[in-house]
Amino acid sequence: MACTHLSSTLKHAIFVSSFDELFGDRVITLERIKMALELTIKPDDIRLLCDRVEAAQEGAYAIHKLTDDYPSMTINDGYAVQAELRQRYLAKGHRLAGWKAGLTSKAKMEQMGVHVPSIGFLTDKMARTESIGIKTSEMVHPRVECEVAFMTKKDLQGPDCTLQDVLDATDYVLPAVEIIDSRFSGFKFDLASVVADNGSSARYVTGKVRLNPKDLDLTKVGVVMKKNGEVVASGESSAVLGHPAEAIAMLVNILAEQDEMLPAGSFVMSGGITEAIPVQAGDAITAEFQILGQVSMTFVA
Repeated sequence: MACTHLSSTLKHAIFVSSFDELFGDRVITLERIKMALELTIKPDDIRLLCDRVEAAQEGAYAIHKLTDDYPSMTINDGYAVQAELRQRYLAKGHRLAGWKAGLTSKAKMEQMGVHVPSIGFLTDKMARTESIGIKTSEMVHPRVECEVAFMTKKDLQGPDCTLQDVLDATDYVLPAVEIIDSRFSGFKFDLASVVADNGSSARYVTGKVRLNPKDLDLTKVGVVMKKNGEVVASGESSAVLGHPAEAIAMLVNILAEQDEMLPAGSFVMSGGITEAIPVQAGDAITAEFQILGQVSMTFVA
């Protein structure tokens, strides 16, 4: 579903490279994002910052905030680093599964000290099942949060995508738990740095229930998170921008700013309903959703 048309300037900003030829419109090059966004950091520095983030993600070690060395770094610069990171992962054999909205609840914004939401990409290699232990040794600061996820059946395109557009384009919603992992020391960061770190994306697990969004009130999905049998967090889906579909619309509109759209068949996570809860090896997590069932997982070393 096209909510509106992209400007002619962005339409002509396509830069064809070997990566574009391999992966089509699902890859955005630095040259292309430079045309779509105003950047303050040079391309060579974008690649250097991506080197840092990529190494920290793959090596599971902490680094200092990127803005410590680049204090003028903007959110747009962060998205340029994220785009370079996505291009590299796709080149390594990852498949783009979808996207995630992050920092979409007041609780998450206050916890992280930021003021606006963000987005990040999800690949097939980030997915985990309920039956297999999730390795904490592959992460730096693993934390879990409960989310309502969406699977799309139609294309969505900004910049004027609305909540209703999202609902009309949704095949089904499902329960999910995202395991986030900031690669920044002390789990402390600013918005530009966390965007560059792909919104702290690491792993995700989904439940078995799939429902048509018209069959439930998506503003009133309650959830209780238990760690080792004890309740550690609870909330309601209205905490996510008032309605989880609003978070998806926001994500689509941010993608439009980068000359991208959300294709049919995308898996999209709408953001944490509660604050993120730290986990370690030996922990067992269960997220109990009203109507949508539950999602369970265990963590191993």
